[in-house]
Amino acid sequence: MQVTTIIKNGLIVTPTGVVNGDLAMKNGKIIAIGELSVKAEEVIDAHGQLVLPGMVDAHVHINEPGRSNWEDYHTGTQALAAGGTTSMVVMPLNALPARTTATEFNRHREIAEGQSYVDFALYGGLVPGNQTEIGPMAAAGAAGFKAFMATTGSAEPGDFHNVDDYDLYRGMQAIAKTGLRLSLHAENAVLTDRLAADKIVHHHTDIQAYIDSRPPMVEVEAVRRALYLAKQTGCKLHFVHLSTGEAVREVYRAQMEGQDVTCETCVHYLTLNTEDFKRIGPLAKCSPVLRTPQIQADLWQEVQAGHVNAVTSDHSPAPAEMKANPNNNIFDVWGGISGAQNNLDVFYDVAVKSGRLSLQQFVQLTAAGPAKLFGLSNKGELKVGADADITLLDPNQSYTLRAEDLYYKNPISAYVGRRIGCRVTRTLLRGKTIFELGKGFDHQPTGEFLLNHRVEEEAK
Repeated sequence: MQVTTIIKNGLIVTPTGVVNGDLAMKNGKIIAIGELSVKAEEVIDAHGQLVLPGMVDAHVHINEPGRSNWEDYHTGTQALAAGGTTSMVVMPLNALPARTTATEFNRHREIAEGQSYVDFALYGGLVPGNQTEIGPMAAAGAAGFKAFMATTGSAEPGDFHNVDDYDLYRGMQAIAKTGLRLSLHAENAVLTDRLAADKIVHHHTDIQAYIDSRPPMVEVEAVRRALYLAKQTGCKLHFVHLSTGEAVREVYRAQMEGQDVTCETCVHYLTLNTEDFKRIGPLAKCSPVLRTPQIQADLWQEVQAGHVNAVTSDHSPAPAEMKANPNNNIFDVWGGISGAQNNLDVFYDVAVKSGRLSLQQFVQLTAAGPAKLFGLSNKGELKVGADADITLLDPNQSYTLRAEDLYYKNPISAYVGRRIGCRVTRTLLRGKTIFELGKGFDHQPTGEFLLNHRVEEEAK
């Protein structure tokens, strides 16, 4: 059997177990796994390394067009590739104009093609008054839809804005007809806005004041409300970046009652806590906020129980000046953590090396789970016939993250200075190396647009 590339001597994490052996690829697909005696044009020795399915990061913000100085497809996907991600699902904000119409959907796809180092799927956005655009965006290939229950957006024309209960209800009705999933940022807008205003008017503008303005109840209440509206409309739901075990339990309870609902959390909610936020400062500001160690431990229990469907980055980049805090008012600082480059290594450290999760649970959360959620065919698993999207992770190569290691447009991260006990050494997309530690990137980006398989099936 002649093959294009073979990875030899690795610990291959498959859907059914860990195989100590070889993996062969041809025409971008995996064609054999095991102890192989074959000739190949390229041989990669993975001795001592884990051979993992490339991460499917289902929550990435790329700010092109309109805010490319925050992050564009070139820099953002280089960071993803360097971190072991091979596919991403891109949020419809914070580009300008936001991706809330079929016209913008198609334009954003054209911008990404030829610039993305990793394969990509695109969300459509649900904002006030755009329900008639839901069907056309689904037909254009949307992987799903995204809406905010918490306040978002600026006065900039074309920016993304949150929905109230009426627009959420009408949007759910429209999305239910597409069969796709609505992903929600679930926080109570009235409570978070008014609690923040109370803090600011009394001149409480430090990190603890921001933490206090977004307590766990604002997330849990919004989850409960959205679940009820989705039940009334028949809309499939996905809750993004849940930060509390209590919210996850609400989702799991609805699942057990037969509702089609899923959820994710993020690496930073499982890694950093409120004390880290105070130590790191504005680079660790995000919403929902980082939680106390006790709440974080409760969230971990839900992850370990299998009640969370995916772990993502919620990579939300911004220029350094937007993360500065010259007036000592944390409410004025941009909320978002740049984390996409360190999804796999940091999460492997805190999840597998710590003994909290098995390798099978790890790849389910980082690859197979998100690929299934968004209908990304042949992604997320190392098995014969699947795309040869592969990450080599050295579990024994530790390093301290430096700003100069980052490939973001703005090389800032809450993880800078962190000692990480493993390292991504190579990333392959459809059988071709796109990143190798010490050598950099393939010269030509080869990422492709990914249709939700439901859309593909309807088109046949």
